[in-house]
Amino acid sequence: MGLCKISLAFVFLIGITLVHLTLAQDSKEDYLNAHNAARADVGVPSLTWDDTVAAYAQNYANQRIGDCNLVHSGGKYGENIAWGSADLSGTDAVKMWVDEKANYDYNSNSCVGGECLHYTQVVWRNSVRLGCAKVRCNNGGTFIGCNYDPPGNYNNERPY
Repeated sequence: MGLCKISLAFVFLIGITLVHLTLAQDSKEDYLNAHNAARADVGVPSLTWDDTVAAYAQNYANQRIGDCNLVHSGGKYGENIAWGSADLSGTDAVKMWVDEKANYDYNSNSCVGGECLHYTQVVWRNSVRLGCAKVRCNNGGTFIGCNYDPPGNYNNERPY
């Protein structure tokens, strides 16, 4: 009987841990860690979380709840946005942007073979503050936006 209780407690703890790990993919630390790992790969200083930038991201994400459309806010910050038909995590959104590195050619400072501007914003050397937000849309999808201050992706400038 004692072994059964211990086994049940162990299974319960594993379940709690898995729930925590799943939920943790949307914390500010998770967004920062995912961004800063990509930045470290190219020798760019880490971003810091900024509550003002995050509030901007949340305000705009709230406006997308009704349609989940991938439309940029047009604001004063740099911006990456993502959409998923189900529950996309923040770390998965950042991974999608960072995976565009394969399309970025540093020598020509251009995208080759596909989109790369989300990646270059993630690693933009002059961006120092980050704020991100996630909402579940009325259609069941997920909208995620990250904003960067100062913005990046200026023509004829390299990200790093």
